[in-house]
Amino acid sequence: MKVSVGGSLKLVFRPWVEGLENVPAEGPAILASNHLSFSDSFFLPAVLDRKVTFIAKAEYFTTPGVKGRLTAAFFKGVGQLPVDRSGARGAGEAAIKSGIEVLERGELFGIYPEGTRSPDGRLYRGKPGGLARVALATGAPVLPVAMIDTEKIQPPGKVMPKVMRPGIRIGAPLDFSRYQGMEHDRFVLRAVTDEVMYEIMKLSGQEYVDIYATAAKRQLAEAAKAEKEAAKEAAKEAAKAEKAEQAEKPENTENTENTDEPDRAGEARPEHSDRSHRQHAE
Repeated sequence: MKVSVGGSLKLVFRPWVEGLENVPAEGPAILASNHLSFSDSFFLPAVLDRKVTFIAKAEYFTTPGVKGRLTAAFFKGVGQLPVDRSGARGAGEAAIKSGIEVLERGELFGIYPEGTRSPDGRLYRGKPGGLARVALATGAPVLPVAMIDTEKIQPPGKVMPKVMRPGIRIGAPLDFSRYQGMEHDRFVLRAVTDEVMYEIMKLSGQEYVDIYATAAKRQLAEAAKAEKEAAKEAAKEAAKAEKAEQAEKPENTENTENTDEPDRAGEARPEHSDRSHRQHAE
C-alpha cells in the first residue's frame, strides 16, 4: 500500500527533497517536522525508502461504512498509528507510549512538535511533552524536518488538493544523549524542544511565533466570533434605523395633509365673499 500511495504522490506532485542522506539506513530515529497541511504525513513517508510511523486520531480508523473502511486502510497503508485522543492527558501519554514502541522496534517515528497544524503558515512554539520525552526515553537521534508549501497544496478545509511541487528539507540528526534519564525535568524538556524548533525554523525559513499553535487558533476563532457578532449587531442597528425611517413617513404625509386643509378653506372663502357681494349689488 505504501509503495502504491507513495509512488502515486511522487508521480503526480513531484516533491523535491534535500537531506535524504541524513536519514539513517537502519535503526531508530525521530523525524520532527513542522506541520502546515493534512498532507504532510503523506508526502514525507512518500520520499523515504524506510517506513515512518506518525500518530493519527483513532476516529480515522473506526469510522463505519465503506468510506470509513477505505480511510482506515489508507491511513494504515501510509504508516499512521491510531491513538485515542478523547482525553488531552491520556492522548499525550498514549502518543508517547506508541512512539517509544515504534523506536524500540528500530523504526522511524514521525512527530509534529507544534501539536497541530499552523493556522497561518508561521512556525509556532513546540510542545515539550511528546518529542522530548520520547527522544530522552529512547536515546534516538532527532532529525528536524521542514515541509515547504504543503499548505498551498491543501489548505485547511479544502478537500481537493492543488497539484504543485512541495518541498522537504531534512536536517542533520540532533543528539540529546547528554540529557539521558532527565525526561521528567521540565526545563530539560523545554530546552530540547526549543533546540529542535530552532533547527526547523532555519530549514523552513518560517517566521517563528513564541506561543502555541492551539492558542493562536483559539485567538483567531475568538476574533472571528467577535467580528461575526459585530456584523450581526450592525445589521440589527441598520434594520432598526430603517424601521424607524419607515415609521416616520406616514407622519410626514399626515402633516402635509393637515397643512393643506387651511389653504383649501382659505381658497373657498373668497368665493363665498364674491357671492355675498353680488347679492348685495342686486
